[in-house]
Amino acid sequence: MKRIIPIVCSLLAVSAGAFAQDQAAIDKALVAAPSAQLKTAATVIKWKADYTYDTLKKGTNNMVCYDKSGMPGANQPFYTECTSLGNLPRVAQNLKFEAMPDKGKAAFDAAEKDGTRVKPEFGSVWYHAMGADPEHLRTHMTIAVPGATGQSLGLPTDGKAGGVWIMNAGTTTAHLMTPGE
Repeated sequence: MKRIIPIVCSLLAVSAGAFAQDQAAIDKALVAAPSAQLKTAATVIKWKADYTYDTLKKGTNNMVCYDKSGMPGANQPFYTECTSLGNLPRVAQNLKFEAMPDKGKAAFDAAEKDGTRVKPEFGSVWYHAMGADPEHLRTHMTIAVPGATGQSLGLPTDGKAGGVWIMNAGTTTAHLMTPGE
């Protein structure tokens, strides 16, 4: 019995430490979520080196958030992102390509040309929070409209007018840019 008590105490301490680490990772990933309601209901994942992921928190809505800090393609030291669960295959492809030499430009171009580029869900929102650290963040939101053109949506394909516009019109990467941050 004397041996069992220290072992149980050690296991509880290790479990508490792992829970605290997971909670910190969850809290960080959720920074990009735009509201308390979405944060509460979002799924949180952690990407693995093979472009699969572990689920840290199962959500009750269609939003998924993750930390991209330190990954290839993350253009800031602190970088988190949220989007629709249906966009995870696209995110996995992006991560794979961004880890390649030249940040995958050739792979992105080839996949777009040969039709193997994974499309995001039309109308899905991508929320980003990025910056030098959590105290100095810039938020950004785009809406995926793969294949959309200026003609199909009746929107401009550049931001010169100052309103919503389509970036990368006619491609799988087409998305609505919104003015502001």
